Amino acid sequence: MSAPRVKSPQLLMAESGADREGHGLKRTMGLFQLICFGVGAIVGTGIFVGLSDSVAQAGPAVVVSFILAAITCVFTAFSFAELGGAIPVSGSSYSFAYAGLGEGTAFLVGWCLILEYGVSVSAVAVGWSQYVNELLHSLTGVQLPAALSAGPSDGGIVNLPAVIVIALASVLLIRGVRESARATAAMAVLKLVVLVAFCAIGFSAFKHGNLTPFSPAGLGGIGAGTTAAFFSYIGFDAITTAGEEAKDPRRNIPIAILVCIGLVTLLYCAVALAAIGAVGGDAVAGRPAALSYVVNVVTGSTVGAGVVAFGAVVAIASVVLAVMYGQTRILMSMSRDGLVPRVFEKISPKTSTPVAGTLIVAVVFAVPAAFAPLDAVVNLTTIGTLATMAAVNVAVIALRRRQPGLARTFRVPLYPVVPLLGIGFCLYLMYETGWTTWIQFVCFLAAGFLVYVLYGRRNSRLAADAAVTGAVPGAGVTPDAAERAPQAV
Repeated sequence: MSAPRVKSPQLLMAESGADREGHGLKRTMGLFQLICFGVGAIVGTGIFVGLSDSVAQAGPAVVVSFILAAITCVFTAFSFAELGGAIPVSGSSYSFAYAGLGEGTAFLVGWCLILEYGVSVSAVAVGWSQYVNELLHSLTGVQLPAALSAGPSDGGIVNLPAVIVIALASVLLIRGVRESARATAAMAVLKLVVLVAFCAIGFSAFKHGNLTPFSPAGLGGIGAGTTAAFFSYIGFDAITTAGEEAKDPRRNIPIAILVCIGLVTLLYCAVALAAIGAVGGDAVAGRPAALSYVVNVVTGSTVGAGVVAFGAVVAIASVVLAVMYGQTRILMSMSRDGLVPRVFEKISPKTSTPVAGTLIVAVVFAVPAAFAPLDAVVNLTTIGTLATMAAVNVAVIALRRRQPGLARTFRVPLYPVVPLLGIGFCLYLMYETGWTTWIQFVCFLAAGFLVYVLYGRRNSRLAADAAVTGAVPGAGVTPDAAERAPQAV
């Protein structure tokens, strides 16, 4: 059996130019921008749209579900922090898997990231459309016709607002990372203000009796609620996709990841307690736009619904922007390695962004956004994300053994217990998604394996370089690797 094609961290950084300037991408994102970028990628559909689904499963114990989901993320966040500081490149989980587990596994991780960063854009954009309609109704008393604001499965023809938000995000991303970071920071601050204001309103009407029974469905309900709540955390790992555009990434990326997880967990638990404490779990469970409903009940006015809808519009738009950013950088890294077409690695010398790749991503994922329902891929996205997180935890262990001397600005505490717990929690939540989702996921992985065998493996630059030099694939930095940089157009 041949050894797996493993790419060393040194080669990854040499090829990307991660340790030098002038390699195509520009370092413009400081620690504050990274934290805002992480918050922008996380806080959106999950809390504004998905809270009611989590409450329907767990009742008031949804707070426990949020904490358990956060623990799963924290264990893996430690692994992301270690690898993000040690290998500050744009590939995120894909690059970490390439360095620790080999090319085939890395491709499948990148394939799963299409679910997390790509397909989820479509679902998030559909959620944005719903809140745009609610905002229009609260401001003007009218709504967009169903034919132009919903897909065929929801009684419409095309979801035009969902397409528009993807188009706007792509324009910002093409203009440059500095502009995108500023917009993301502004939107992140605004949506945090809206959610804090919601908590203040909800807690003003808090009644302890609304928290009983605390766990109506028992441990099974909490487990199902944890799986539903996990969707609210998807996106924190997008911070690592900024490895080549972050200032002092070895220091700032680990800090930004851990700060984001802590901040978001506190916020989610506070929002859930405020909502349930104000009106009761039964009133929140399964209710569309539950946060707007709570504000209306507490204030006795429909003005609150408009404010919350505005916050949701901003919040979900920032998620689309941040997640599309992550998807283009993942594809750029895979393209550098020859595993996907080379068009995705081309960097515009004018904007220092992957223009062609961004446009392709926007067009491809605008199609399901225009015609698919919101919940069509939520569980599939969740299981794909959990699989990549499990792979990152395994990659930490593999790299500790393979390269113990690798410079690490952050190290996972209580190693190897923490990454092993991260793997265990990920596998548990994957199990909780249900057998139907597993069947879909296995089919998705099978399709990805075929793509790798028929295209990726044959066009791998790592294998091609090894064939020319006679070196062991990925064993070190090849003579020409240090000069390799993203292509300019």
